[in-house]
Amino acid sequence: MSAWRRYDSPLLPAFHERFEERWGKGTAPFLDPEVLDQPMPRAQWINVDTGAALAVVPVWSDDQSQRSFAMFYLPPAGDIWLLRPGITDYLEPGPLENLRLRNDAFKKALEDAQTFIEGSGSL
Repeated sequence: MSAWRRYDSPLLPAFHERFEERWGKGTAPFLDPEVLDQPMPRAQWINVDTGAALAVVPVWSDDQSQRSFAMFYLPPAGDIWLLRPGITDYLEPGPLENLRLRNDAFKKALEDAQTFIEGSGSL
C-alpha cells in the first residue's frame, strides 16, 4: 500500500514558501494560499511516511488566457522541485471547448502525478 494520501484541504503553505525561497518573493502567486481567486482545479498529496508532498496546480502569468498545470514536489528535507512530465497547457475557460481543454490538461497532469506517486515512471 502506498504511503501517499490525497490531501484535499487548502494548498499547503510550504509550496509557496519554498518556491519563493528558491526563486524570489512574488514569483509564485499561483501557489500563494492567501490568494483567493486562484484558478481551479488543483490537487495535492502527502507522503505520510516521509513528509514529502506533491501538488498539481494551475500556473499563470500576465497573459491571463494562457495557463498550464505544473507539478511541484516537496522533498522531506526542504527545497522544491518542478517536475516536467509533459505539456499541460490550456486556455482559461470561456467557451465550452476551452473548458474541455482545461479539464483534459488537468486530467493529464493528475495522471502524471499518479505515475510519480506509484514510482512507475521517471519524471
